[in-house]
Amino acid sequence: MSESAPESESELSPELSTAAAPRKRPKPGERRVQILQALATMLEQPGSERITTSALAARLEVSEAALYRHFASKAQMFEGLIEFIEQTVFTLVNQIAERETDAAVRTRKLVIMLLQFAEKNPGMTRVMAGDALVFENDRLQERMNQFFDKLEASLKQNLRDAAAAGGAAAPTAQAQVQASVIVAFMVGRLQRFSRSGFKRLPSEHLDASLAIVLG
Repeated sequence: MSESAPESESELSPELSTAAAPRKRPKPGERRVQILQALATMLEQPGSERITTSALAARLEVSEAALYRHFASKAQMFEGLIEFIEQTVFTLVNQIAERETDAAVRTRKLVIMLLQFAEKNPGMTRVMAGDALVFENDRLQERMNQFFDKLEASLKQNLRDAAAAGGAAAPTAQAQVQASVIVAFMVGRLQRFSRSGFKRLPSEHLDASLAIVLG
């Protein structure tokens, strides 16, 4: 790829980067992080079936009751992962907006950033693509839908600015269509990555693909 966000921006933060659970008594709040670490790591296993609280507890060598002392339900555990995705991605979206004055460059970097984040965090990709949420609470998929709606709104703003700068007759309408196409492209890459057992990378032929999608 000719352009990419710095690796440090899109990598999973230290708080969720390992599933190792120390045997010593965790400090307040540490067990919640360990539970999310374990869930994220289990989601990284290609072809893994629906994750049960029993399997999650066994991985952490605790009882299921211990899990529910920190999360009221498994849905809340997934919400913890979604919250991490939202905070990480939109922090990077804001950083790109602050650093790049060219709207077309902002758009390109936003797409690359999301696909790099997915590639570095396959477990999170299964959540973003919805594959890990199929048999879970409906509100989780609704929240991911809202995530992509917000991402589309950011793209639409960038594209509208670029279209207006280029003298487009109807920059808002043009930006709306383009943003929808770009989000569909990103979601498709995430789904293919997840459903291929993480073999078909989101960055595959990315420069050539972006030349077509972004024009």
